[in-house]
Amino acid sequence: MADPQSYRPTDIPTDPGVYRFIDAEGRVIYVGKARSLRNRLASYFQNPAELHPRTKQMVYTAAKVEWVVVASELEALTLEYAWIKEFSPRFNVVFRDDKSYPYLAVTMSEEYPRVFVTRGKHRKGNRYYGPYTKVWALRGSLNELLRVFPMRSCSMGVFRNAQRSGRPCLNGYIDRCAAPCVGRVSAAEHRQIATDMTRFLDSTGEELIRKKRTEMMQAAQEQNFEKAAKLRDDAAALETIAEQNTVVFDADVDADVFGLEFDELEASVQVFYIRAGRIRGQRGWISSIEDEDQAGLISQLLMQVYGEYAPQNSTKHSAKSIDDVAHVAANAVPREIWVPDLPADQHALAKWLTQLRGATVQIRVPKRGAKAKLAQTVHRNAVQALARHKLARIGDLTERSQALEELRTGLGLPRAPLRIEAYDISHIQGTHQVASMVVFEDGLAKKSDYRKFIVRGPDGTGATDDTAAMDEVLRRRLARLKAGAAADDASDDEPLANETTAETALPKRHKFAYQPDLIVVDGGLPQVNAAQRVIAELAVDVAVVGLAKRLEEVWVPGEEFPIILPRTSPALRMLQYLRDESHRFAITFHRQKRSKAMTRSALDEIAGLGPAKQTALLKHFGSVARIKQASALQLQEVSGIGPQLAQQIVAHFASVENTRRS
Repeated sequence: MADPQSYRPTDIPTDPGVYRFIDAEGRVIYVGKARSLRNRLASYFQNPAELHPRTKQMVYTAAKVEWVVVASELEALTLEYAWIKEFSPRFNVVFRDDKSYPYLAVTMSEEYPRVFVTRGKHRKGNRYYGPYTKVWALRGSLNELLRVFPMRSCSMGVFRNAQRSGRPCLNGYIDRCAAPCVGRVSAAEHRQIATDMTRFLDSTGEELIRKKRTEMMQAAQEQNFEKAAKLRDDAAALETIAEQNTVVFDADVDADVFGLEFDELEASVQVFYIRAGRIRGQRGWISSIEDEDQAGLISQLLMQVYGEYAPQNSTKHSAKSIDDVAHVAANAVPREIWVPDLPADQHALAKWLTQLRGATVQIRVPKRGAKAKLAQTVHRNAVQALARHKLARIGDLTERSQALEELRTGLGLPRAPLRIEAYDISHIQGTHQVASMVVFEDGLAKKSDYRKFIVRGPDGTGATDDTAAMDEVLRRRLARLKAGAAADDASDDEPLANETTAETALPKRHKFAYQPDLIVVDGGLPQVNAAQRVIAELAVDVAVVGLAKRLEEVWVPGEEFPIILPRTSPALRMLQYLRDESHRFAITFHRQKRSKAMTRSALDEIAGLGPAKQTALLKHFGSVARIKQASALQLQEVSGIGPQLAQQIVAHFASVENTRRS
């Protein structure tokens, strides 16, 4: 690996431009853009300790850096995308999945328009609806559409064969096609059917459904029941299709809504497509990332998602193909793009997208109302997708085995840590201090062994800091271990209650006494050393490590420097999941305890209302808010609440409310 100072340039201009880091074999390993090349490139050659681990790896892998000066930030954006697409640099974020999503296409450019499902490139003159996530659902919708709009759905070969033979295909016989191939309808009449279909797909469909219902009632009054039954079925089919695309906004809303959730290694992307006020489709994917800055990630995301619609070099493509790309971009790039945070180069991106679409494109962050609620929904989908992805990884037997083996070799353990316990402390400014213990056995969460702790401290008011809290929790846990069975007796082979005999009877062991192979604490060297002191004082044979959040460093007791695991290491993923799970469990318990304390404090102020009566009131009404709204007669329905105490409760809450208003 080359020393970055050996190839550090000295004559960097201050103009905007695009730069490339190149390794010793001449491969482009990173492409970036900058408003000022000098300022941006100088940041790569600072103190290595201040660099992000991925950035540090990149600059030490490179052997030289080159750049191109451009006239504007917009040109830099376009050139950056072109180079990323051409060189596929290993250190650039890749925010594209390899899937092609199905669309519903209507070929209005043909004499006899055709409707079909496609995953191919969009062509000029055709109408496209989507993308959809499930092709089977799209085909089901198409079948319902053909019931109401019997237009051609066959290929050109089948259509011409029917013209020559004078016999329609199966759809013509079952009334799913008007059969223009054999002259049942004229070309103009068939085009009108296609136009009606596109008009329905472009709208909410309510007007057409109402029309069908009215015609159905009229046919029934005329006793034309066969026609009325068909109109009834048509209206039901249209309602089924309309329900699949939820109306969320006015008909003129045209937007893509992005949700992003990421950790130090991967990002989960979700996007909802809104066309004509409806959610027309959704897609999502997981990508490996290099950058922890959300604004930078969103910039890369938008550039790569919409970059495929950018026209390429005119020497490689004809004018016709460039026009086709522009037509597709006008349909694929929406008027608005909603993101969780504004990208780092918002104005340049907006100009670039405007050029692709041929009309103004705005990048916005929804702040309130229905738009903000939908953005929160999309983000929630991204959060859940990332959690499912992590669970799938940790649930993979091969990866679990590899992770445990990496922990064994990396930490110098005598055997793979089959039982791992992780601890975390949660509180708000020292109040309601709690701790959690989560347990993984054979790489999987064993929730039946999870434990909660209330941190009391030496005087019962809590520990002085997180290190003291961790000391207390580990002492209590390991003392229980020492007081139980022998440390090496960690068998789960206890007989069931109905199978116990004199010969097979074993002493009942509490799960809390099972011996862990590894303890993981949240924090760096101070937390690890504090945990090690407890282990040494209690003479328990168990290893301990700490995982620091900032750079995901693994700290070992007594070592001056941490262990740096590869960012893609299964062992690091397992430690991160342990840390996150213990944090989640601690936070949940802390919120429960704080909520309970707040509830009790509201009722504790009422004289004569002890814990038993408080519990009875909460059980009867369900919450303090409902108790406040209850009348004296309603309060007396609770066991132990007499007329005098009921009046006292009502008067107390009335006084509190008057004080608040004044």
